[in-house]
Amino acid sequence: MQSTDLKKTAVKTSVITLIINFLLSAFKLAAGILGNSLAMISDAIHSASDVFSTLIVIIGVKAASKAADKNHPFGHERFECVAAIILSVLLLGTGVFIGYSGVSNIVTGAYKKFEMPTYLALSAAVISIVVKEVMFIYTMRAAKKCNSGALKADAWHHQSDALSSVGSLVGIAGAMLGVLILDSVASIVICLLIFKAAVEIFMDAIKKMTDQACDEKTENEIKEFILTCEGVKGLDRLMTRLFGNRIYVIAEISCESEIPLHEAHDVAERVHTGIEQNFPLVKHVTVHVNPYEEKSDGE
Repeated sequence: MQSTDLKKTAVKTSVITLIINFLLSAFKLAAGILGNSLAMISDAIHSASDVFSTLIVIIGVKAASKAADKNHPFGHERFECVAAIILSVLLLGTGVFIGYSGVSNIVTGAYKKFEMPTYLALSAAVISIVVKEVMFIYTMRAAKKCNSGALKADAWHHQSDALSSVGSLVGIAGAMLGVLILDSVASIVICLLIFKAAVEIFMDAIKKMTDQACDEKTENEIKEFILTCEGVKGLDRLMTRLFGNRIYVIAEISCESEIPLHEAHDVAERVHTGIEQNFPLVKHVTVHVNPYEEKSDGE
C-alpha cells in the first residue's frame, strides 16, 4: 500500500469517527441531563474529547505523510508520535475532570441530593457501549492497515469510552435501584480507565520518539534474510530503530576479502534493496561491508 493510500485510509477513518463521536456525545449529554445521571454527563464529556482527539489525529497523519525536505531529510513520521502524545495529555486532562467531579460529590455528600437516573440514561449507556465498541474495531483495523500510532491511540480512546460507558451503565443501574452513590463511584472508575489508556498511549509514542529497536521477531527475520543474500558470508552487526511508524536498519555484513570493490558493492546493494522490498515498514537501509575473516575454533 502506497503512503498516499495509507494517508487517505487514515483520514477517511478519522473523519467518519469524528462525525459519529460528535453525534454520540450530543446524544449522551442530552440523555445525562434529562435522565439525571452524572455518570452519563461525564461519559458525554469523554466522548466530546474524542472529537478533538480525532482532529489531532487527522492533523498528525497529514503532517507525518509529507515527503522529506531540506529541513527534514529523514521525513516527518515523528509528527504522528507528537499527535499521540498530545492525545494522551488530553485524555489525562479529561480523566482528571471526571474523577474530580465524582470524588467531590462523594466527599461533600452532594450525590444524596441527586434525582434518581431514568431509563433514558440507562438506554444511552447501552447504545454508547455498542457504538464505541464498533468504532474501536473499525479504527483499530485501519490503524493496523496503516501502521499508524496516532490512529491506534484514537482507537484505544474509543475503547476507553466504551469501558467508561460500561461503568456508567453499572452506576446508573445501581442508582436506579436506590444506591445513588454508585453514579458518582462510576465516574471515578471511568477516570481510572481513562488514566490507564492515557499512560499506554503516551509510553508507546515515547518509545517511537527515542529510537527504540523494532520488535525481536522482525529483527530476527531481517537477520535471516540478510544471511540468505548471495555473496554474504556473515552478519557482523544489525541495528534497527523506530522512526514514527517506520523502521531504519543499519547492517554490517562481511564478504570475501579478495573480491573487487564493485562486487562488494553489488552484494551490499542486494541486501539494501532486498530488505526494503521484503519488509514494507523499513524506510531506509544502510549497509557496511567488512572483509570476511574465518574464525578459529578457539574464538
